Amino acid sequence: MARTEPPAECANCGADIPLNALACPECGADERTGWRETSLYDGLDLPGEETASDSARRPVSLFWILVGIGLLVLLVMAALGLRP
Repeated sequence: MARTEPPAECANCGADIPLNALACPECGADERTGWRETSLYDGLDLPGEETASDSARRPVSLFWILVGIGLLVLLVMAALGLRP
């Protein structure tokens, strides 16, 4: 049976795999258990590190800016005793 080369990254745990490794140094996945090219979680649309950092940097939408301004105007009018 011909030996298959391991992938650069373990699809099981994400660890880097050395070029001629017989098994993943982190989780032990190997040729016998099956090198996977893709992870079990690839099609689940789970948030990753890049998604979390991208959402933290996302600009506030115009809708929420207008809601904030509207609430601020209502608070000032209430403080001054004016009715809308």
